[in-house]
Amino acid sequence: MDSRLSAFLERADAVLARLEPLLPAPRVPLDWSQSLAARGHREGRSGYLQPLTLSLDLKLTDLLGVDTQRDQLARNTRQFVAGLPANHALLWGARGTGKSSLVRALLADC
Repeated sequence: MDSRLSAFLERADAVLARLEPLLPAPRVPLDWSQSLAARGHREGRSGYLQPLTLSLDLKLTDLLGVDTQRDQLARNTRQFVAGLPANHALLWGARGTGKSSLVRALLADC
């Protein structure tokens, strides 16, 4: 092998050895046939999806005091799942106000 090529390959190998610890760990692609939901995680400039294990024992009718919001989000989600026009949804509020419970109940319902 040419000595210049050999020197270049050695140098490239040394550079890669220094860079590899800085790179994010390879992620296994999410298998949607095995996962019902996932949580997005940000990592640097990109991110990845982590599959969630959920208990779907919560029903929409179990949620109290959010009737209007529950019905609007359920209708919009059903339209989205059916491929009909639907709006983006943003759930916001203080901790413990039922945002995650509403999403889990919708997953169980749809």
